[in-house]
Amino acid sequence: MITSYETLLAAAKKQPEPQRFLFVFLKVTRPDGATEEEIRRFDAGQGGFLDPIMCVDKDLNELAGFADLVEESKQVGQEWHMVLIAVLAGKNGVAPSSEVAEEPLKNMVRTVQEGGDLSPFLMFDRNGDPVIFDGK
Repeated sequence: MITSYETLLAAAKKQPEPQRFLFVFLKVTRPDGATEEEIRRFDAGQGGFLDPIMCVDKDLNELAGFADLVEESKQVGQEWHMVLIAVLAGKNGVAPSSEVAEEPLKNMVRTVQEGGDLSPFLMFDRNGDPVIFDGK
């Protein structure tokens, strides 16, 4: 069972094929022209729009703990609130390349931009806590 970023990494290391991780970093923004209710919910940490601000793919061997992911993201200088994660499995002992990961990353970004279903992905907040959407 995946309960943290670290358990995700541990599970990936146990897979029979090498893994490539896909990350889409998101910022939560308040919608333009928000109603008073939307502003109240946003200020209470609920609601808002997810805005994909950067994405990257990494081989499992390039990854360490969540604190390292946060630290590395600081070098880019983009403020983010959550990270959406998917994992691609390799074939015949070869991890997927960055080129193979490009289209799935674009699809993840498009899913966020279109307000699509995020349930196939894992998501963590900046503290490394799992994020689960209730769909409301």
